[in-house]
Amino acid sequence: MSRLSTPITEIKPRYEVVVIGSGYGGGIAASRMARCGKKVCLLEKGKEFLPGEFPSTLGEAASEMQMSKEGKHVGNKNGLYEFVAEKDISVFKGCGLGGTSLVNANVSIEPEPAVFEDPCWPDEIKTNKEQLRSGFSRAREMLKPSPYPEGKNGYPVLDKTEGMRKSAVALGEPFRLLDINVTFEDKINHVGVEQKKCINCGDCVTGCNHRSKNTTAMNYLPDAKNHGAEIFTETGVSHIEWAENEWIIYFHLYHSGREKFDAPLLFIKADMVFISAGSLGSTEILLRSAQKGLVVSELLGKRFTGNGDVLGFGFNNDRPINGVGLGDKSNPPKIDNVGPCITSIIDMRQKKIMEEGMTLEEGSVPGPIRSVLRETLLPLSRIIGKDTDSGFGDFIKERWRELKSFFGGPFTGALNNTQIYLVMTHDDGKGELSLKDDHLHISWPGVGRQKIFEKVNDNLKTATKALGGAYVRNPVWTKLSGYDLVTVHPLGGCVMGKDASSGVVNHKGQVYSGKRGTSVHPGLFVMDGAIIPRPLGTNPLLTISALAERNCKIIADELHSSLSYDFGNQYPELRKKTTGVQFTETMIGYFSMVEKEDYKKAYEQGKQAGSSFEFTLTIQCQDIDAFVADPEHRAGMIGTVTAKSLSSSPLFASSGVFNLFVREAGTNAKKMKYDMKLSGKDNKVYFFSGFKDIQDNKGFDLWSDTSVLFITIYDGPGSDSPVIGKGMLKIEINDFKAQLTTMKAVHAPNKVEGMKAVGKFGKLFAGNLWDTYVK
Repeated sequence: MSRLSTPITEIKPRYEVVVIGSGYGGGIAASRMARCGKKVCLLEKGKEFLPGEFPSTLGEAASEMQMSKEGKHVGNKNGLYEFVAEKDISVFKGCGLGGTSLVNANVSIEPEPAVFEDPCWPDEIKTNKEQLRSGFSRAREMLKPSPYPEGKNGYPVLDKTEGMRKSAVALGEPFRLLDINVTFEDKINHVGVEQKKCINCGDCVTGCNHRSKNTTAMNYLPDAKNHGAEIFTETGVSHIEWAENEWIIYFHLYHSGREKFDAPLLFIKADMVFISAGSLGSTEILLRSAQKGLVVSELLGKRFTGNGDVLGFGFNNDRPINGVGLGDKSNPPKIDNVGPCITSIIDMRQKKIMEEGMTLEEGSVPGPIRSVLRETLLPLSRIIGKDTDSGFGDFIKERWRELKSFFGGPFTGALNNTQIYLVMTHDDGKGELSLKDDHLHISWPGVGRQKIFEKVNDNLKTATKALGGAYVRNPVWTKLSGYDLVTVHPLGGCVMGKDASSGVVNHKGQVYSGKRGTSVHPGLFVMDGAIIPRPLGTNPLLTISALAERNCKIIADELHSSLSYDFGNQYPELRKKTTGVQFTETMIGYFSMVEKEDYKKAYEQGKQAGSSFEFTLTIQCQDIDAFVADPEHRAGMIGTVTAKSLSSSPLFASSGVFNLFVREAGTNAKKMKYDMKLSGKDNKVYFFSGFKDIQDNKGFDLWSDTSVLFITIYDGPGSDSPVIGKGMLKIEINDFKAQLTTMKAVHAPNKVEGMKAVGKFGKLFAGNLWDTYVK
């Protein structure tokens, strides 16, 4: 499978539409706006993972974990598994191209109709039900949910599903198989992506390595790409700004080394912006933007909900469950018996009082983290577990199963007989998100003490008793920890409302531009779970998708754009996997807008006039073998330039071309060349052309040759524009040391190949210097 993402060095300074995030909301916004013929750029904070690249061992999973707590961050800054740990409630979400769709349990289910009758929804949602129904229908057409094919095409009846059937009888509630976004046959899907049938490995929530999970990376994102959208990863948006009748989107470039030089944020511009970074991410971006002057509703950050999520375990049941994923054992000769993460539901939503209803689903522990089960569940079952049956014979059997798990691992005994439960219900939705020291904070005192969670607890005990196990509640939901909760379904923070006094966005997700009234920011939308104004009582992905589909259709109609939903397009070939090399460089010097002929004179005049010039550039080649073979050793380049004489704020460097060594005709001299376009916030455009003169003059001049750049600035977009000034830049020794630490491989399949790529670059660099200065 080829990559969807485009090298960051190819990003343009301006687009018609910028989408922030690539989950259900962002994927849909990118797909639908691209289908409208808009020039679309999608920015995703996380990395792109292809099937086969997701973690399959605990060590691999650990390297992709990140946690933030009270402003402190641990782990990979854009790791796949993101935990936000707070005092009252903690959140788990995904960070990668595909968003949380990469690590969720795939369940496509609609809320009860009564949910949409709540007065918190704008009238347009409640009165025009056909728009929302069409949204649900279009989402299903793209996500292709279907129930687990129990007993068909080689798929066995699952032990965990049979356990749920027995629990449903005990609870007196209906059981059914769920529609899940999983593929159960080999095929080329509706957007031209090859998918393989599910092998029942159970590792859905650590990332599907078998092309079976219908994430947005399998449907909406390739569809966006097919229609011309440009997708960039490892780009974390900080905030947005409205200036000169356009949006400016400021972002970090992760793992580039720019932070080592305290470089300014990169930025691009757009007519329209769709913020789709998830409930926490979208709210954080708007909160930071508001701090910097964007006027928004006072409800921003309010009415956050965890969707009533509760996690629990039916430990050491009297029957096998087989709820532990395979992980690195995930190539069985036939379909295994674990199954997708979630396959069934006990639906307890049909209550006179809607808020007392809930959905109960089973789950599986993904293989990469199965090794921690013995050290966690076994002791927890003794500390907080409640055995639901009794008798000496049962006691002996339970202890024997525990011993089997202790010595034999999670595929045996008590752990193999453990059912994982996920419940969704209706909390009060009174959480609050805010920024403290520029970090997101969640506050929701007493959330875990709400009466509905005691009811959930009682139902899980009953479900477990039917299987003869010990009920183990979520270990953080205890008196000692203040009954804190954990959610995998964060919603709200930028909720819908009829006006700015009741919501942050209107019915189509457009952001209100005041504290009161219905005026909105032109072209600014939030499109993800952040806009949902209340708990849904069940898995939210289909509702998020339906609202996004609904809103995109309304927006397209208002733009008088034709939005086609057919799949009759030819699919362009995507970028093949190759290993490249990247490094980041800072150079500082002076230039003059008076002297336009002599570089050294311009440098001295610029220095006297205080006309400083500094850049921080990330240079990236995508294929090290092609780079070495190319006589011009060409790579891409992106970054920022700070030159007060040109602009009061940093300029964005794009369309950059770097040539490592280009031989001067008829000589042994070579040049390193830098060419790029500079764009300012004021829409002023310049062209930068620079070179390092690599030749063996008298004396030892290798350092000065490789650390001095002669620059020319043109007043326009190309080198055919008038010269506006010249100068010289130099590398400081400390910056050179920092530069060396930024050298890394990109898109390497493993560490060995990455080291080889960096080695090839170093050999080329050293070899050319040897040819010039020694031979």
